[in-house]
Parts: sequence; C-alpha cells; structure tokens
Amino acid sequence: MNPLCGRCKLVVYPTEKVNCLDKYWHKGCFSCEVCKMTLNMKNYKGFEKKPYCNAHYPKTKFTAVADTPENIRLKNLSQMQSQVLYKEDFEKNKGKGFTVVSNTPELERLKKTQNQVSNIPYQDCADKRRVGGEVPHPQACSPNQAAYQQPGASQNFAFEPTPEPVQQVQQAAAAPPPSAGKRYRAVYDYSAADEDEVSFVDGDVIIDVQQIDEGWMYGRVQRTGQQGMLPANYVESI
Repeated sequence: MNPLCGRCKLVVYPTEKVNCLDKYWHKGCFSCEVCKMTLNMKNYKGFEKKPYCNAHYPKTKFTAVADTPENIRLKNLSQMQSQVLYKEDFEKNKGKGFTVVSNTPELERLKKTQNQVSNIPYQDCADKRRVGGEVPHPQACSPNQAAYQQPGASQNFAFEPTPEPVQQVQQAAAAPPPSAGKRYRAVYDYSAADEDEVSFVDGDVIIDVQQIDEGWMYGRVQRTGQQGMLPANYVESI
C-alpha cells in the first residue's frame, strides 16, 4: 500500500516519492512552510518535522531568566571569583602603591612574634659594642633570653653574656633577618600573563608571600627564584 503525502494527504507513488522528516512527500509538495518554495534534499532545513528554506528557518530563542534573589547572588559570586575583574582592578591601580593595612590585634600579635624571633636588636647591640658606643642592658641585646639560661637556673638570675669574637659579631651583623612572608604550595599550573607576574607548576613552593587583596598575592617561587604577582586561588597555605 502506498503512503500518503505529508502535505496534501494524497497517495504518493514510488516515481514521485520523497522520503524525509519521517514522512513521504510529493516532489512538488516538499516545499517551505512559509514561502512555499520547492525544496530538495540538499537545501531543506527541518524543524519539528516540517521543511523550511534557509531564509525562513525558525531561529532558536534563549529563555529569559528572571533576576531572582538567588540568581543575583550567583551572578555576584561568579563576578567575585572571576580573574578578569581582579586583572582589571590590578591594571587600574598599578603604580598607586599597596593598600595600607590597619594595625589589627592579629597583626600586632604577628609583629611581636616576629620581633622576638628576629636578630635585628642583637645586631644593633653588636654594632654599638664594636664601635665603642653605649650598649643597653645585656638582656635587651640577647635575641632570646632563654638561650642564655642554664638548665635549672633561676628565672630571676641575671648575668653578663660572654663577649663574642669580632668575626662572629660581624657575621651576625651581616646575616639578613629571617623572612616574615608566608609559605604556600601551588595546586595548579599557572603561566604569567604579564611581565609583573610569575609562572609556576603544580607542587611548587611559594615563599615570602605578601597578600595584596582577596584575589592576588606577591611572592617568590622557591624552585626558580623568580618573584612577582600570582593568583591567590591557584595556591594553598602550607
């Protein structure tokens, strides 16, 4: 039994049959739904099992999404995590200096800890002793008071530390203070996009890190010795 045409619903004989879009058509009935231009297997475009020409093919329209509070929150979160905004903000503020950080209780605690570890006060006392200047109390010159106390000695016992040789004093004066920067480990590969940035690979240790803002840091790659800007979401604290 011969099938019916998808357009005129009449019988389609084999000599004039066109099989397309899961239907059978007369060659003359296989035309555009809008302009009725006769089509063939090379120039038709199907939409919902109906033939169209290229000019009248229905265009796909995207669904408009309402600005609900949840969508607005997700949009703002995506913009905060985007590196494009961080890059634009960095380029805009380049050359204006770093942001002045207020003396919060946490920063004051870190500052006191660093002063206790640093040997800068000891170097100052050694320089004054070498040139014959006025030297403060010996306990103020010691980098760590507990280091000069003998095991079992009283905490209130004060004594004069033994003067060190001039060579050792010079070496102590020439030694740089330990770095106060934090250490981070790279969790992704990163290629520098600008001359003031630094490249690294997964697993590299970043030292002397200084936080600039929520998205960017400044540090030095321990493996290569190069230093510069790096994205904060590519590393993790050690």
